[in-house]
Amino acid sequence: MAKEHIRSWQVGEVKISRLVEIWDFQDDMHMTMPDATPEEVIALDWLHPHYATPDGRQRMNFQGFLLQTPTHTIVVDTCIGAGRQRDFDVFCNLPEGFLEDLGHLGVTREHVDVVFCTHLHFDHVGWNTYKCPETGEYKPTFPNARYLFGKTEYAAWQDTIRNDGVHSDTHMVESVDPIVALGLADFIDANHQVAPGVRAEPSHGHTPGHIHVVIDSQGQRAVLTGDLMHHPMQCAMPSRHATFDMDKPAGAATRQAFVDKYRDSGTMVIGMHFFEPTAGHFETADDGETWFHGLGL
Repeated sequence: MAKEHIRSWQVGEVKISRLVEIWDFQDDMHMTMPDATPEEVIALDWLHPHYATPDGRQRMNFQGFLLQTPTHTIVVDTCIGAGRQRDFDVFCNLPEGFLEDLGHLGVTREHVDVVFCTHLHFDHVGWNTYKCPETGEYKPTFPNARYLFGKTEYAAWQDTIRNDGVHSDTHMVESVDPIVALGLADFIDANHQVAPGVRAEPSHGHTPGHIHVVIDSQGQRAVLTGDLMHHPMQCAMPSRHATFDMDKPAGAATRQAFVDKYRDSGTMVIGMHFFEPTAGHFETADDGETWFHGLGL
């Protein structure tokens, strides 16, 4: 994706940068919430024009993030990957813009110390590996990094999900299995300290053992949501079921707790799939409802 879509935010000593692979993907809100209606989307004025179309469709990105701390260079979720074949055309045969954007930020593949995967869906692990043109093998994109996979998440995929006849495991074969086979993976607990000022936080529901990222530095805080929510509309109605949550009641409870914890707290919330502005705050509106106030709006 073009470098003009890179955005960076400073949280104390930690610089957070957005790496967009698919920009302004539009679809029915059913993609996020199965019972949502266009009328509901249209009625929420604060969603427009940045997060919804005039006819009530959602706008979103597929993106990952780079964290640059005084001691570590961390990639959080590695998007879809170039030249892959996935279940929907929009995700197939993507270009190599993800690595180009890292280069625009002055980061090479060798600079990355840690790759943190909030969960193991295909659009969050793709650039864990790249396809070697000479051999066709999938090799680690970031050769000097430790790859952090949630212990519960990985076990669920191995024990059940990749063999359930519902979920494809092609992305596991290409982007996770090679990392594990080379001994580059660390299987972490849900409260793992990733680096000074950067830690995991549990958010089970979207997947078993889903985790997201909290940054605390010099009295400032930000959270990267992972897929505990996909769209800002969900902060207004967090207890509604989400289409792609594997455990829908747990996902709804997790979202509600997340919104309750970070609403009116001053914490910067960075949505893994939020369109522009991607970062903002959960705030209580005059009518008592929660809304997402994107930075710069």
